Amino acid sequence: MKKIISIISLIILCRSLQSQISTIIPSSNSIASTSVSDTRNWTAFNNPAMIGYPDKPELGILIENRYLLPELSTKGIQFDYPTEYINTGISFSYFGYSLYHEMLIGLGFARNFSDKFAMGVQFNYYTAFFSASNSYRGAILPQIGLSVFLSSDFSIGFSTFNPFQTNIKTEYVVKRLPSIFSAGTACFFSHDFVWRTQLDKEVSSNYRFATGFEYQLVQSVMIKLGTYNSGYLVPCLGAGFNTGLFRLDLNCEMHPLLGLNTLAAIKYRFGR
Repeated sequence: MKKIISIISLIILCRSLQSQISTIIPSSNSIASTSVSDTRNWTAFNNPAMIGYPDKPELGILIENRYLLPELSTKGIQFDYPTEYINTGISFSYFGYSLYHEMLIGLGFARNFSDKFAMGVQFNYYTAFFSASNSYRGAILPQIGLSVFLSSDFSIGFSTFNPFQTNIKTEYVVKRLPSIFSAGTACFFSHDFVWRTQLDKEVSSNYRFATGFEYQLVQSVMIKLGTYNSGYLVPCLGAGFNTGLFRLDLNCEMHPLLGLNTLAAIKYRFGR
């Protein structure tokens, strides 16, 4: 019982410290979650416009472990299927454990307009388990994304999650779901070196500012360095490995109060 109380207390503390990004939304493969302008690597439930960029089908699996507690881990899977006119993305995410868990299912559509800009929309179904009533309650949350290349080496991105501030009501409590607006930039100093920034705003929380650099050391190895601030300055470090068909991302961040957060993601690209 003491362990359960400790876990629930930490969940509440995590939400109060990091309410800009809900626990059900996985951190992105991009360092410091600077994914809103990342046209090279789509992460589920971040910017749906990025669904439009892959030209081959992709299958991805993600595991995020928050502060070395399995009960606070997030597991996700995503699939992107491109066609001549529109790309389709399917996503699933699970956060929590048996007594408290949340699930998010997404169906997104996006189109890339000649690599000048991309637009996407995603329909997410969120559901949470309420132990008091031993039942699930859910809601449909829209998500809209945009990505624009202002030049060959500079792009901007915009995304909104749950823009209409939908909440879930039960017999005992009203569960407020985050309404997040994100904007960011990507500056390509070269094909191998990119700098990204991102600003997030949850309507009832403080701003979150993030920045990160990604540098391709050799053809198959990338190093990533970044930081974000949402009340505390959090340093982030990561690495990427690409074999052509497989891509592996390993990211970690050190919160000064809560400790270590780790993420591992692997993608398989069908065809060469």
